[in-house]
Amino acid sequence: MLKELDVQTITVSPMASNAIRNIISERKLEGYALRVFVSGSGCGCGGVNFGMALENNIRDEDTTFEAEGVKVVVDEVSIDYLRGAHIDFVNDPDRGAGFIVDSPNAQAHEHSEGGCTCGGSCSCNN
Repeated sequence: MLKELDVQTITVSPMASNAIRNIISERKLEGYALRVFVSGSGCGCGGVNFGMALENNIRDEDTTFEAEGVKVVVDEVSIDYLRGAHIDFVNDPDRGAGFIVDSPNAQAHEHSEGGCTCGGSCSCNN
């Protein structure tokens, strides 16, 4: 059975939701949702990376919610890493445009010369 998630658990910025709605409209993907998922381990710190895709295949065990007019889908494994996460869209002139997932539940790691929390990318002082 599909589980509805409280929208306060994962937030989507207005910039991200606008970008997602534009992509859905441009590609004529009406009825599609944004799937956010764990996509393997991150940097040498051992954290996780997150992936995103637009799809219309929602499984019974998925958790769904709507934020800023965008339907978001998360699988049962990834949800634990995404509780409290914030999804944003940035357009940096030097690094380009893209989505960022900032999650407090991505693994935090202590190093002898400092700490690092991986939520997609980080630089570690190894």
